[in-house]
Amino acid sequence: MWVPMKQKSTGGWRSKKKIYRRVHELDRVMELQKKPSLILQLKSIIQSQKQKCLLRDLEKQVGFVHKWNFMAVIEKYPSIFHVGGGSNRKPPFVTLTQKAEKIADEEEVARELMEPILVKNLRKLLMMSVDCRVPLEKIEFIESELGLPQDFKKAFLPKYDDFFTVKDTNGKPYLYLQNWDASLAVTAREERLAREGVLDSAGAQKRVRITKDGNYSGPNAFKICFPAGFRPNTSYLEQLERWQRMEFPSPYLNARRFELADPKARKRVVAVLHELLSLTMEKRMTSAQLDAFHSEYMLPHKLLLCLIKHHGIFYITNKGARSTVLLKEAYDGSNLIDKCPLLLYNDKFVALSGRREINSCNGKSLS
Repeated sequence: MWVPMKQKSTGGWRSKKKIYRRVHELDRVMELQKKPSLILQLKSIIQSQKQKCLLRDLEKQVGFVHKWNFMAVIEKYPSIFHVGGGSNRKPPFVTLTQKAEKIADEEEVARELMEPILVKNLRKLLMMSVDCRVPLEKIEFIESELGLPQDFKKAFLPKYDDFFTVKDTNGKPYLYLQNWDASLAVTAREERLAREGVLDSAGAQKRVRITKDGNYSGPNAFKICFPAGFRPNTSYLEQLERWQRMEFPSPYLNARRFELADPKARKRVVAVLHELLSLTMEKRMTSAQLDAFHSEYMLPHKLLLCLIKHHGIFYITNKGARSTVLLKEAYDGSNLIDKCPLLLYNDKFVALSGRREINSCNGKSLS
């Protein structure tokens, strides 16, 4: 990937290529998800059938082209998928093996553990929007990234009508926040700083020690993870230090109060993107998903350039079917550091394939 930059010469302004440095471990994140994604999709399809048994309708479920990918998964993982029939006039069918079915039964417990996390994150998502409301179709667009159940509109939202309500606005259904909770208006970045002891109990800055890699232990700083081989010069680090020290408004304050031309407001945009990614299960969203929330969070029109400019915080990978933005600090190599109960359950089920469980690096789960 390259980004056009302008450079002045004797002949006027000309375009100069600036290389976007790849991080192979983060590119690999998308590659590592291909097989598990197929396994989990097939499990869900089988469980959605009345008899917990898949007959000849796989093509209807996934389409002709993708059918062959799922057929290969069925053949490759007999420890998860049992194939029967095909003789004595019985049509072939696919079910989960006894061991896989036993672990699949644990999903309900994982979903129950997820509910308070989902309620909290969905409220925070609405609190950051300019009018504490988001079109319902946009919530559906990222439902799998948040970890919401597929039937969340019927089974999840009505259970929490003291927090959420759905109203038609200009002919379109919107999800509204019922009440504001100041205790939730704390970003993941601030929570990390508090854990690391950067802030005292009153939220004041402690004495800081400046490092040479762009990381500054202060209340307004973001964690920076430069790619291997990137060697910033002194001028770059001085500019980054000024930016790291700059105060900025909270992402939970209404964006209409600030002029985007203000450097502090531009830093606030970075905080909004950081918090949005932090609210997802795997700390990543596609570029299209982020861009879909442009008006709700008053994101810049040149969102891609904003992400590239802050390449020490965000990483854009083109591996997989779509361009995806990852929060760098959430990963150690290709492994997600903290995992929610649903991801821990998914890892346990996929481990039946013989693949090593991708455990969180510090063994913690989100709560």
